[in-house]
Amino acid sequence: QVQLVESGGGLVQAGGSLRLSCAGSGRTLSSYVVSWFRRAPGKEREYVAAISRTGTSLYYAGSVRGRSTISRDNARNTVSLQINNLRPEDTAVYYCAADPDVRSNYSDWGTWRSWGQGTQVTVSS
Repeated sequence: QVQLVESGGGLVQAGGSLRLSCAGSGRTLSSYVVSWFRRAPGKEREYVAAISRTGTSLYYAGSVRGRSTISRDNARNTVSLQINNLRPEDTAVYYCAADPDVRSNYSDWGTWRSWGQGTQVTVSS
C-alpha cells in the first residue's frame, strides 16, 4: 500500500485559508483514488472530499462545497486540499486516505485502505 503523509495544517483565523498537502510514497499515487477526511474533537470521522485518479472527477461534502478545492499533481505524487473562508467548525485533524479500487461510497471511511497520520487544523473565531 501507498504511504501517506499530510502537511499544511496550523492555526488560522476564521475567514482565512489553508492548503493541505498529502504526499504519497512507496507506490505511485496516480494509481489511487484519494480522499480527505477530518475528525473534530469528540466527533466521528467526517468525509470532506475525494478526487479520481486522473483528477477529472471531484467530490465534496456539503460542509465544504463551494469553499474548498481538491487537486492532485501526479508528477509530484501529491494531492492537495485548499479550504477558504475557514470557520471554527472546520477545526479538526485532517487525514488523507487512498485506495486503488474505490468506485463508490467515498464518504464511508471503511472504504479506504491507506491512511496518513493527520495534520491539525485549528480555526480561531
